Amino acid sequence: MPRIPNAVTVITGASSGIGKATALAFAREGARLVLAARRPEALEDTARECRALGAEAIAVPTDVSDGAQVEALARAAIDVHGRVDVWFNNVGTGVFGPYWEATAELQRKVVEINLIGTMQGSSAALPHFLRQGGGVLINMCSMGGWSPTPFAASYAASKFGIRGFSASLRQELTGKPGIHVCAVFPALVDTPGLDRAANVSGRRLEPKALYLTPEAVAEVVLALVRRPRAEVAVGWEATVARVAYGLAPGLTETVSGAAIRAALRRAGRVPRSEGAVARPIAEGTSSRSGKPVPHARGPSLGTLALGGIGLLLGAQWLSGAMTRRG
Repeated sequence: MPRIPNAVTVITGASSGIGKATALAFAREGARLVLAARRPEALEDTARECRALGAEAIAVPTDVSDGAQVEALARAAIDVHGRVDVWFNNVGTGVFGPYWEATAELQRKVVEINLIGTMQGSSAALPHFLRQGGGVLINMCSMGGWSPTPFAASYAASKFGIRGFSASLRQELTGKPGIHVCAVFPALVDTPGLDRAANVSGRRLEPKALYLTPEAVAEVVLALVRRPRAEVAVGWEATVARVAYGLAPGLTETVSGAAIRAALRRAGRVPRSEGAVARPIAEGTSSRSGKPVPHARGPSLGTLALGGIGLLLGAQWLSGAMTRRG
C-alpha cells in the first residue's frame, strides 16, 4: 500500500463537497495532491487551503466527461511527480424529478459525468498503476448503487454502472496484488450537491433525514488507502439499503417510491432548474451545504445487528406469506 505521506493523490470533484473534504484530509496527512474540477477559481481555493496545511497541491481544471482533459490531468500528475499512487474518481451529479420531465440530453450528461467520467479516470490511472506495480483506485458510488433511487433514474443508472464497472475491474486485475479497486457507498451527505443538481420536479429538495458529514466520508477514503477493501458502506442507511434490496427487491422499490412521492407532495414549490449538470455554476464551493441539517453519528454494531435481524425476519415472513398464498 502507498503510505499517505508523500503519496501522489489525484482527486476529482475537489472544488466542493466530499472532494474538497477529502483533499483537506489528505493534505493533513502530507499527501502530494493533484486536484481536479470544472471551476478553476473554486478549485484553486481548495489547493490553496491544502498548501496552507503544509501539503503540495496543484489545481488542474478538468471536465471528467472529456477524455482528453482527463488524460491531461494524469499527465500533469506524472510531469510534476513522476507517478500516481491514489486516484479518487469522486465527481457526481444528478437530475431529480420524473425521468420524462428532463431532456434526454440532460439525462445523458448525468451518465457522462458520473459513469463515463469514472471510466475515463480509471483509464487514465491504470496504465501508471500497472507500470509501477501498484496503486489504489477509489470510485465514488452511492447508496443508490445498491438500491433504486426513484425520481433520479439516470443517477441510479450511473451508480449501478459504477458498481458493476468496479467489480469487473477487480477481476480483470487478478494477479496484480499491488493494484486495488475500491468503491465507496455513502448514505445522504451534507454537501452543496443537492442544490447543484438539476431539479425538474418543481419541488424543493430538502430530505428530512440524518446526513453524514463530508469529513466522515473523507476518513473512509483515507482508510481505504491504508487498507483497501472492495466495497464499503458509509452510514447505517447504506447498509440497510444493501441488505433490504438484496432480500426483498420488490418491497424495497415500493417503499422507496412511496416515501419519495409522499415527500414530493409535502415539499414547497420551486422553479425548475438544470443546476450544474450541463455547465458549472458559481454557487456551492464549501465542503458542507451550510444549511442547518441533522448529522448522523456512526451506528453501533448493535444497531446494525438489530436492523439486519429485522430485515431477515421481514423477508422470511414475506416469503412464507407468498408460499401460503401459492
